[in-house]
Amino acid sequence: MNLKKYRRWSIYLISCLLFVFSQFYRSSIAVITPNLIEELHFDPEELGLISAAFFYAFAAMQIPVGLYLDRVGARFFMTALSLLAVVGAIVFAYGQSSAVLITGRVLLGIGMACNLMGPLKLVTAWFSPAYFATLSALFVSVGTAGNIMAATPLVWLTSLVGWRTTFVLFALSNFLIAILFFLIARDSPDDAASIHPTAKENMRSSSEGNGLKPLFFRRDYWLISLGTFFRYGIYASVQALWAGPFLIVAMGFSQLMTGNLLFVMSIGLIIGSPVCGWISDRVLFSRKQVIIPGLVIMAGILIILSLLPTGAWMPILFALFLGFGFFSGSGQIMYAHIKERMPLKNAGAAMTGINFFTMMGGAFFLHAVGWAIKEFYPGGSPAPEVLRLVFAFFGGSLILTALIYLLTVDIKRS
Repeated sequence: MNLKKYRRWSIYLISCLLFVFSQFYRSSIAVITPNLIEELHFDPEELGLISAAFFYAFAAMQIPVGLYLDRVGARFFMTALSLLAVVGAIVFAYGQSSAVLITGRVLLGIGMACNLMGPLKLVTAWFSPAYFATLSALFVSVGTAGNIMAATPLVWLTSLVGWRTTFVLFALSNFLIAILFFLIARDSPDDAASIHPTAKENMRSSSEGNGLKPLFFRRDYWLISLGTFFRYGIYASVQALWAGPFLIVAMGFSQLMTGNLLFVMSIGLIIGSPVCGWISDRVLFSRKQVIIPGLVIMAGILIILSLLPTGAWMPILFALFLGFGFFSGSGQIMYAHIKERMPLKNAGAAMTGINFFTMMGGAFFLHAVGWAIKEFYPGGSPAPEVLRLVFAFFGGSLILTALIYLLTVDIKRS
């Protein structure tokens, strides 16, 4: 029994490490943007597409992951995809053109696509259902360390060895963790039935249920999916790319200070996610009453940032970026909201579906903003006033999202 306990926690911790890599790869473009512009002369559209490529690939893989995870098994599926991500990181590290870098990012997106749903499946098999909510929330919080690594630590390492060598080092580390996962992980313990008698039945129902089709006729499915599309799409666009040019070009800060502010934003998300969840579960007993104020405050912060003068007082910027990350944590509650609003037999499909819209939001805003800047403001690097307009546009979009989210149905609990 002690050996099984040791194995289950080893599986959990190694899965957390794999998710850290996923968070790092998706956010790593922002602080190396100056390097890519200086070395490879990319324009805003190319930068947007390079960053978005990860999200497009990740989103497209959610349906195959949902269909084949139960059939293939998390151990083999996660290992195989993680090794593909290693190839993607190496391709990205040695790329000399936007096409090669996009290819590397696509491989990274595919390779990381199972590093959330796979571990959640393993948690279902190895732990009691009573611990699922706690372990899944802790899992996401630990994964945010990847966002932190993509901030100040990435700036420091890039200045030390260069961005190409940095990605080679991450590829090597990713390879070692993936092999360790394959050696230690098992899809289920021998006494899975005693831990969770209905685990296998639930997994089978998840893959053999009615799927996404019944959800298409439910209004709240589309409203909540639209909410996560905009909320995470804008958050990811700021974190993964546009905060870098905004802080360096429009605000006049160094690459290191930009990394520090992104670091603070990730800390805000780590704190905000569990706090917003607790307020929703234990204080307000509501999903909408936490999600909608979160969207409005995020919008207000972005609009304030768009209006700040160059060289604004640093504590103000730290507070705004910390707040932006904190209140973005309210968006995690959308997963609980859609789970409550959909039939139990379609819960698995609903979660997979909302994850698709979440990642597509990141892809859309990263790509579309880069395209719009090049199309309407040609001339190379975006000017400060253009980047301020982008942040104002993000803020206005979140206000519209909050208004749309008012149409969803809330279930008040006591």
